Amino acid sequence: MRNIILSIVLTLVLLAILGLIYIYSGAFDVSQTTPHKPLTQWVINTTMQHSIERRVKDIKVPDLNDTTMYAVGARHYNEMCMVCHGAPGHDPSELAEGLYPEPPRIEEPEDIVPPAEAFWIIKNGIKMTGMPAFGPTHTDEEMWAITAFVINRMVKMSDAEYDKITKE
Repeated sequence: MRNIILSIVLTLVLLAILGLIYIYSGAFDVSQTTPHKPLTQWVINTTMQHSIERRVKDIKVPDLNDTTMYAVGARHYNEMCMVCHGAPGHDPSELAEGLYPEPPRIEEPEDIVPPAEAFWIIKNGIKMTGMPAFGPTHTDEEMWAITAFVINRMVKMSDAEYDKITKE
C-alpha cells in the first residue's frame, strides 16, 4: 500500500514539474490570432456551457414581453453591445475583429440563447472572451431590458426600425 501511495505522489510531483516546465517554456501561444487546438476548444466550450447551466437554474425570468423594456434595452444594447455583436444594419466594429473567440452575431432567432442564460452572460460576462460583466454597472432591470430587447425585438427588426428605436 505504501508503494502505491508513493507512486501516486511521485507521479503527481512529476506532472507538476512538467506543467511548470511547459508554463515557463513559453510554448503555449497566447496570441489572439492563433485559434485554439481542438481539445482546448472542447475543454473551454464544455466548461463554459456546464458552468452557465449550473448558475442559471435559480434565475427567475420576468415577463420579457413587456414592450416598455424595449426602448431601455435598445439604448443600452446600442451603447455597449453593438460594437462587438453588431445590430440590424450595423456590422461589429474593428475592435470585434481582433477578438478571439469572435463575438457571436445576433441576427436570427436561432442565434438567441435562452433568456436566463442571456441575462447571466450579460450580468457576469465570460472570462477570456472579451465579454465584459455589466452587473457591476447596471441594475438587474436594465440587464433584463437588454435581454428582452435582444430576444423579443431586435432579431425581428429592420435596419430602419433599429436606427429609429436607438435614436429615440
